[in-house]
Amino acid sequence: MRPSRMRAAGLLAAVAAAVALAAAPARADTVTDWNLHATDALITTARQAPTVSTIHLGMVHGAVYDAVNAIDREYEPYLVRLRARSWFSQDAAAATAAYRVLVHLVPAQKETLDGHYATSLASIPDGLPKQGGIAVGEAAAWAMIAARTGDGRFGPYRFPEGSGPGEWRPTAGVNDPNAWVAQVEPFLIKSQSQFRSRGPYDLNSRRYAREFDEVKELGSQTSTTRSADQTDAARFWAEGPLILTRVARQLSTEFKLSIADNARMFAMQYLTGADSLIAVWDDKAHWRFWRPVTAIREADTDGNPATEADPSWESLIAAPPYPDHPSGLSGVVSGMCEALADFFGTDRIQFSEMSLNSGTTRRFEGFSEAIQEVVDARVWSGIHFRNADEDGARIGKQVARWRDRHYFEEEDD
Repeated sequence: MRPSRMRAAGLLAAVAAAVALAAAPARADTVTDWNLHATDALITTARQAPTVSTIHLGMVHGAVYDAVNAIDREYEPYLVRLRARSWFSQDAAAATAAYRVLVHLVPAQKETLDGHYATSLASIPDGLPKQGGIAVGEAAAWAMIAARTGDGRFGPYRFPEGSGPGEWRPTAGVNDPNAWVAQVEPFLIKSQSQFRSRGPYDLNSRRYAREFDEVKELGSQTSTTRSADQTDAARFWAEGPLILTRVARQLSTEFKLSIADNARMFAMQYLTGADSLIAVWDDKAHWRFWRPVTAIREADTDGNPATEADPSWESLIAAPPYPDHPSGLSGVVSGMCEALADFFGTDRIQFSEMSLNSGTTRRFEGFSEAIQEVVDARVWSGIHFRNADEDGARIGKQVARWRDRHYFEEEDD
């Protein structure tokens, strides 16, 4: 994205200075308001897993972007080109698009969402601009709902379970109920397998033995070499990608983004994050590699003389119910952070955020620093080999590059 057309007047100067972000509530803005309503509905109330909620947030904010952008007319649409007057209400369009998609996704919450929608519309003066915005929002929402009907969500797929060396098997008797993410139609990229990773290292290789020893030592529940800061980072990122949603709201406040800029920023972030997860889950289904906890306990079966089994080994963070390679959190954080860097035209933006999991706040000098910490943190958590983290981050970056080349371009004058 070329930042020259951004409407926040002092944005580039502020970005160049890498202003530190202070935690602050989002200013009054329909897009950020409905982002909060969406995360409350999908994550807090419906308790959707990060894989599922990220895909659904992509649907919500993809529709919001198309609705607002149809009125703003600065960038190419994501899904559908809608007819709209420049004087239509962008607030009415954003609220309607978000409301309609959310009611479709979580119909049991319609009463609560009705209240939020009534509040949004009550703040907009009655008249043709409001009516036009509502109509555009409805059209964008229904276009998204139609496009995602039959897209592979909620299918019966489960990860195949193995029993031999290197083969994944559930670590707590649970097979990911959302394994169907591997078969969901992507939002941006051409196919789920477009960015297939190089896969885990051979069990009998020296590289595998080195990574085995690293996670065995640093990721153990009783590790004496993992530092307090590394332990904090592991617990901090265990909350998942919702941390970056709050960071995006901070950025919106700090840089005083317009409603059109917010619509584009959140759409870029969630659509990239959703496709990163879809690609990662497809890759997990392809490789089906065992988790460190299984590998360490059963190292006497891997054929590598450099690894030593520890049948009682436990990881700092309990292993999730899906294969190791590649890392889902590394993938989605990489994709979402790369999207934010692309939006602002720089990686070097300082930010800090508190994790609801660790209760601590961590500070970052830029988006790439956050990505690298996640790569490290999943090793310190004991739930991934480093190669899985690096390949996950690589997939997220590749998805972001694809999006940058094919979507959210400025309209020709």
